[in-house]
Amino acid sequence: MQIRVLGCHGADCLVEATDRPVRQESCGFLIDDSVLLDAGTIGTRLTLAEQHRIRFVLLSHLHFDHIKGLPLLVDNLAEWFVAPVVVAATEPVIQGLIDHVFNDKVYPNFFKIPNQDHPVLQAQVLDPGKTVTLGHLDVIPVPVNHAVPTVGYIVKDRGSALLYSGDTYQTEEIWSVGRTTPNLKAAFIESSFPDELGELAKRSKHLTPSLFLKEFQKLGRPDLPVYAYHMKPAYRHQIEEQISRLGIERVAFLAEGQIITV
Repeated sequence: MQIRVLGCHGADCLVEATDRPVRQESCGFLIDDSVLLDAGTIGTRLTLAEQHRIRFVLLSHLHFDHIKGLPLLVDNLAEWFVAPVVVAATEPVIQGLIDHVFNDKVYPNFFKIPNQDHPVLQAQVLDPGKTVTLGHLDVIPVPVNHAVPTVGYIVKDRGSALLYSGDTYQTEEIWSVGRTTPNLKAAFIESSFPDELGELAKRSKHLTPSLFLKEFQKLGRPDLPVYAYHMKPAYRHQIEEQISRLGIERVAFLAEGQIITV
């Protein structure tokens, strides 16, 4: 399974670097060129041809930074497409997209355009805890502890599995599922704020580095490669420093443009 990091931050920002500014963007992970896990970043990182290869968009929750690339994706697809792109998410997310985004006010309803028999987008409602097959991948949505209804995911192909925490505060079920998942090869776990902003993290239902460690330890796999993501750009350096001091055996920090193979 190959994961291409389109965006991996908790906001969008142009950040000064050594030779030129770099763009840190909202979460979007392209799996094996055809399945998009969260839709915060799409068109600014993919060519039109690459966008046309997306067959499924898997959403964790309705917050803007995880869906904002979707309306512009459909604009790029609407002129010519063979089959609808399947938007797979739990019922509150699908209904939220219809009520608040593709409602013919904020944006045209591409679940019905160009017509109901052949729309650009097709909704697939996921039931938490139940495995669904999307193309060549098996996916299990698992509820996590965030400010709105949110799921993390276990994503599996024939040889490996990935745990994706979604946006979460302290939680339990996804670690329980992860512990019993065969061939679990990596975990993507959010860490949005530094420890100094622990109260803000608690109120907004996000993790800090110290909580990142506690949640990761619930997997019972200290040797598992774990990738920190969803860092707020303003605090990325602090978060990296704090996580790096925790003694986690195989920790890394996601960045735009990376390709991870699990």
